[in-house]
Amino acid sequence: MTSTPSRKAKPPAGATKAERRRAQAAERAAEARRAEQRARRLRWGGAALAVAAVAAGGIVLATRGGGGTSTGSATEPFVGGDLHTVSVVGSRLFVGGHAAAAVSGNGGRTWQEVPSLRGADPMGWASTSDAVLVGGHPGLYRSTDGGATFAKVTGAGAVSDAHAIGAAGDRAYIASPESGLLASTDGGKTWKTVNAEAGRSFMGTILVDPDDPQRLIAPDMSSGLQTSSDGGKTWKELGGPMSAMAAAWNPKDIDQILAVGMDGAQLSSDGGRTWKQADLPEGTSAVGYDATGSTLYAGALDGQNARTYRSTDGGTTWKVTS
Repeated sequence: MTSTPSRKAKPPAGATKAERRRAQAAERAAEARRAEQRARRLRWGGAALAVAAVAAGGIVLATRGGGGTSTGSATEPFVGGDLHTVSVVGSRLFVGGHAAAAVSGNGGRTWQEVPSLRGADPMGWASTSDAVLVGGHPGLYRSTDGGATFAKVTGAGAVSDAHAIGAAGDRAYIASPESGLLASTDGGKTWKTVNAEAGRSFMGTILVDPDDPQRLIAPDMSSGLQTSSDGGKTWKELGGPMSAMAAAWNPKDIDQILAVGMDGAQLSSDGGRTWKQADLPEGTSAVGYDATGSTLYAGALDGQNARTYRSTDGGTTWKVTS
């Protein structure tokens, strides 16, 4: 069976510059979703085999070199065909990809799988006052033990296809290609739609200002970074790399923002007013700061595994964590 080529959205004759830009952004977002769907179909067979092997008591984590396996820890954890996230929760470093997530308690030197996130496709992480939230294609997951175990959220708090998520205190946000932007004022127990159109092409972790939870920054695969000052009701472009997939800011100085996109990485030291190219390890698709702001982590896909790096000089130099 052959598929019908998708039609590109074209602005009407005599369209304004803003209308043309919106049409172009919509087409980029649609193409990004189509590319992800194609990649997902190609990955499915391999991911299914990996999950089947785990279920049968086989591979838990793939180690680097020689295709060996481990049931406890690894220097390069298995994540599947994508590496979506690198995130620090408390004193632990997490990575997440299409098929699995892993955690390190020693800065990335060794890793253990998070079994309760197997197949969750973690795309963004958020910490509320009393929980850790993870969003992915299957939906929203919640941990009440600091990230040791997760359970898929059902009932009033359930959200399907959560591509981006962020939180500060009890204020949390989710962006979904199905539902737009949702917000919660009770730490993610219940959700309300804020803007049904905004956020459909967001991905990764939404940065939420702890001093002003109405101020948000989100990676947008149809453009660069987007920012809101009214809790997600309205948005404007902030700049950064095109087709943004990940963003992180220094928790001790949130004007320092690092973003990764399809065309590379960029760094801002003034809250997004100006940007410069950032030199990250080759293949980096996700970044994150530790709680002190002194260590910056980057992650790149290495086959089906995640290779992680750390920098203690603001990204000037990098070392493999293992």
